[in-house]
Amino acid sequence: MTDRLSKEGRSRVMRSIRSRGNRNTEQELAALLRRNQIWGWKRHMPLPGTPDFTFGEKRLVVFVDGCFWHWCPKCTKLPRTHARYWAAKLRRNRRRDKLVSDELAKRGWSVLRIWEHELRNPRSVLVKITSILGT
Repeated sequence: MTDRLSKEGRSRVMRSIRSRGNRNTEQELAALLRRNQIWGWKRHMPLPGTPDFTFGEKRLVVFVDGCFWHWCPKCTKLPRTHARYWAAKLRRNRRRDKLVSDELAKRGWSVLRIWEHELRNPRSVLVKITSILGT
């Protein structure tokens, strides 16, 4: 299926869409951390990739990756319309995520990426986080 808009028109439309972040998943993880009395984190510190949670003392950053936007191998199914566009877009997102993780690691940070679907099993998320924090 061809796009009804020109490349410039589509670009203008896509630029006008403002992200609201992954607020629900971030709030879910923040509530989980609070419920389990895991403290010492800050949100959206100015580091590469703007991590969702930063434990400065332990040099740990946590990203909560949405399954669609970060192309979760378990959950994501490409849309049927504009499949080539979406495949390229999601590949770029994954490449960017890897570059961000590599840059943070070079700067001495441990990087933990939690998939959106993993929040359905809060106990396993807690195990991942506490094993790195040593709590």
